[in-house]
Amino acid sequence: MTSTADVAVIGGSGLYSLLDGAREHRVDTPYGPPSDAVTVGQVAGRRVAFLPRHGRDHRHPPHLIPYRANLWALRSLGVRQILAPCAVGGLRAELGAGSFVLPDQLVDRTSGRERSYVESGAVHVNFADPYCPAGRRAVRETADVIGMPLSSAGTVVVIDGPRFSTRAESRWYAAAGGTVINMTGAPEAALARELALCYTSIALVTDLDAGVDGDHGVTQEEVFRVFKDNTERMRGLLLATIANLPAERTCPCATALDGMRPSYPLP
Repeated sequence: MTSTADVAVIGGSGLYSLLDGAREHRVDTPYGPPSDAVTVGQVAGRRVAFLPRHGRDHRHPPHLIPYRANLWALRSLGVRQILAPCAVGGLRAELGAGSFVLPDQLVDRTSGRERSYVESGAVHVNFADPYCPAGRRAVRETADVIGMPLSSAGTVVVIDGPRFSTRAESRWYAAAGGTVINMTGAPEAALARELALCYTSIALVTDLDAGVDGDHGVTQEEVFRVFKDNTERMRGLLLATIANLPAERTCPCATALDGMRPSYPLP
């Protein structure tokens, strides 16, 4: 198969409008349709696919996003490296709105989601380090070059949503070692690993979570406003990072399925 794209960005609206020569691709998958059409264009000489995680009209709430279809669709187009920007709440007082975090760990507190492609047989992928080391290095080095402050490590706690946490829950997650909190990071990262894809999350803190900020709880209006205010900064970091991603994959992600016989279809 001729690759349509080798890099993908899964995120909110705004990026696909910058892709040079962009074209839409409707992809069918064994897991139903993805969140929306995949837009493919040029960035820094590379073919890049963009998939809006929630759909362009934000039709999919976090617990009902078709995660399996999304990742399968991207791989079927030839994608092997994924950058995944996301909005998060800060579980540490020093991580105020507008902070950027490059997570290195994940705690999955979701339930009821279709979190794996494995439906039979023994396929147990290594997930000790959920994010691609080469992708994380590219983001970190890019942030240094463009002068963007970035916390270079942190643990994402992923909850079901769509409601925000209670103060007690928020404090519990922080006490357990969480750095930021989010509703979409799982099973997205694990599904990427089951398809031997490189997956790198870039987190934008939109608020302090309820257990950190004693004045008021988190509101949707606040989250959307802060993300919009920082869209240009996130976009700049993403586009610059794409140019710095390695052309050849020598990271462990590429060999995640070596020696296994997946029972699920690999496009």
